[in-house]
Parts: sequence; structure tokens; C-alpha cells
Amino acid sequence: MSNRTFTMIKPDAVGSNYIGGILDKINAGGFKIIAMKYTQLSKEQAGKFYEVHSARPFYGELVDFMSSGPIVAAILEKDNAVADFRTLIGATNPAEAAEGTIRKQFAKSIGENAVHGSDSDENAKIEGDFFFSMTERF
Repeated sequence: MSNRTFTMIKPDAVGSNYIGGILDKINAGGFKIIAMKYTQLSKEQAGKFYEVHSARPFYGELVDFMSSGPIVAAILEKDNAVADFRTLIGATNPAEAAEGTIRKQFAKSIGENAVHGSDSDENAKIEGDFFFSMTERF
């Protein structure tokens, strides 16, 4: 088990001005932000990041959505980071997310679900490395 995970605040939440509220919940959840950047993915970058889903029918829509506006990418640190962050963000479908979770409070729909959270220690490392060099982590 790792003590780091990766997250992105997605274009829908950035566009709705929810960055501060989401970061507040991350901090209140006991996570330390060790890397963070405000950026926008090109279609090529979004396609590469989500290539694990390239055979799925929603892949094109996902790439379009994730490159449609700015995002906030971050590496978070806490004991049991991946599992604890998945709990904090809640179910993919905000209608099914538990009260108090990020998606329950900030997501619009399954497709526009406010945040990404790594689903494994291995993917947390891969995803963090996609966005951040070692000199950008503190």
C-alpha cells in the first residue's frame, strides 16, 4: 500500500468555480498536497492519459470532455491514500455517492463527475508521473 494518490479536478468542476471547495475537502480529509498544477490537456494528452479506456465506447467523449477546459492535477499524500481518497470522492454516479463526498457535493452527472482519483497504487504512480517531474514534488 502506498501513501500517495493522484487526482484531477475536472473541467466541469473548474468551470463551476469549485476548485477551492474541493481543495478544502481534500485538506479536511487529512491529505497533504505534494504537487499541484493548473493546466489544460490537449486532445492528444487526454487520449494518452485515458488510453486504458480506448476500446470503450465512451473513450472519444471522455477525451473531448477532458480537453474541453482547464484542470487541476495533484499528487496527494496520506496513509492509505488511494483507498481513503476513493472514499472521499464517492461513487462515480453522484446520485449514488454518499453524503459529504466530493462527487455528491460538486458533480453534475456520471460523465461530469468533478474529480478523478487513482484506483490503485500502481495507477497513482503512473498518473502522477504523467503530470509531474520529481522536481515538482514537495
